[in-house]
Amino acid sequence: MTSAAVELQKAVYATLSADAGLIALIGADRIHDHAPAHLAFPYVTFGRSTVSDWATSTEDGSEHIFTVHVWSNARGKSQALEIMAIIGGLLHDAELSVAEHNLINLRQEFEELRYDADNDVYHGTLRYRAVTEPAA
Repeated sequence: MTSAAVELQKAVYATLSADAGLIALIGADRIHDHAPAHLAFPYVTFGRSTVSDWATSTEDGSEHIFTVHVWSNARGKSQALEIMAIIGGLLHDAELSVAEHNLINLRQEFEELRYDADNDVYHGTLRYRAVTEPAA
């Protein structure tokens, strides 16, 4: 069986990269697990991922906490906030197809946008909680 965390990230990537509105805003090939050096802004990256046992006495399961990061060097917060709103709309309560696993739920728990003066960019963080179980 494949890793639920890997398959969940693949499903999130597929959902984000298939959205015409998001791609129109950030551009093609701007969603990365690890951003290449000198990537033009704006872009989206996957951040921290934590998996915990969520099994019951009768069923296996995993709890996933993961982050999606938004990076923008536009003047002002608007562009980053718009990207974050699109991502939030796509993922919160989404019914994603996760290979070899059932996605029980996917909820946005937190969002933050801050200005990084050292790099002259806005950095948005969206944190999600998902629960998966192996498919029967």
